[in-house]
Amino acid sequence: MTQDLPEVTVRPPRAQRPVRVTITDVGAAAGVSPATVSRVLNGTAKVDPALADRVNSAVRELGYRPNAAAQGLARGEWGTIGVLVPDLSNPYFPDVLKGVSAVARTHGRRMMVMESDEDPSAERELVEDLMRSCDGVLLCSPRMDRTEIAELTSRDHPVVLVNRVVPGLTIPSISVDFVGAMTMVCGHLAQLGHRKVAYLSGPAASWANSERVRAFDTAKAFGLEITVVPCGSTSEHGYEAIGDVLRSEVTAVCGYNDLITLGALARMRELGVRVPRDMTMIGFDDISLDRVTHTNLTTVAVPREELGRLGGEMLERLMTVGQDSEPRYARMELRVRDTSAAPRTTPRLNLPEQ
Repeated sequence: MTQDLPEVTVRPPRAQRPVRVTITDVGAAAGVSPATVSRVLNGTAKVDPALADRVNSAVRELGYRPNAAAQGLARGEWGTIGVLVPDLSNPYFPDVLKGVSAVARTHGRRMMVMESDEDPSAERELVEDLMRSCDGVLLCSPRMDRTEIAELTSRDHPVVLVNRVVPGLTIPSISVDFVGAMTMVCGHLAQLGHRKVAYLSGPAASWANSERVRAFDTAKAFGLEITVVPCGSTSEHGYEAIGDVLRSEVTAVCGYNDLITLGALARMRELGVRVPRDMTMIGFDDISLDRVTHTNLTTVAVPREELGRLGGEMLERLMTVGQDSEPRYARMELRVRDTSAAPRTTPRLNLPEQ
């Protein structure tokens, strides 16, 4: 009678990791020192053409791949660009970063991101940190004042502004014509027949917000009376700010961004205010939260990813050829959807006390 033998699992031998070719190996194969190999690969000094040919032949034969970071440091470069944004929780900025990142990857660079949390006083130190470890810096919607921007950009370090233009300073910048965009919104409201409008204002230090407000002088020509209501930048800010607005005689509300407008709209729904029958609502940025909020919001579409791409390309040119550029403006579009309509002619709802 035979006894069953236990099963034995035979595992194949673990594959050996390929041996990494070093700069010393290349030097030995070419008959030169590692320092000479480094000079050939980095282009930091003139090398005899015959020696350079031997080094390049050894690189090809051995399959040597230089360390990009080490090469950059040898040239005094980090291979990294820095980006400063005010608020990573705002969907606006990740889209901008996506555009910047695509450009950085194309040029073999990494991207380092820092956030100021909407604190203008923190921005200067953050920018200086980025300057110490990045080849160029992109400031996205910086909140710091003109004097600080002037001082930082006077240094011998490539800097590009996104969503900020500083008149009188020759700083490469890419932005949106926020005045023109808000003027389009005002024209749309006037055509619908609105006369009294509330604007839920953005952060006090935001240049983009001040540009929006500048458009209201033009709005007077449309016959609009616009009340600026201090608000913020988040949906919570919009939710909290709308109470007093609803007790006024306005027939339309425009928010600094879509988040504010959607927060205000959520509070309106709780109070039984119907949009657009009882109140027209208009946002800014077109952040595409329709599936989440079930609201097809009238808004201004800002090409966020394109802004990031154009800003990244501008920074790359500045780092490589030192080319300055006049401020550029990306296209924008008013997208009329379901939350704007002619004002009511019947009395407004009686709203509960807060």
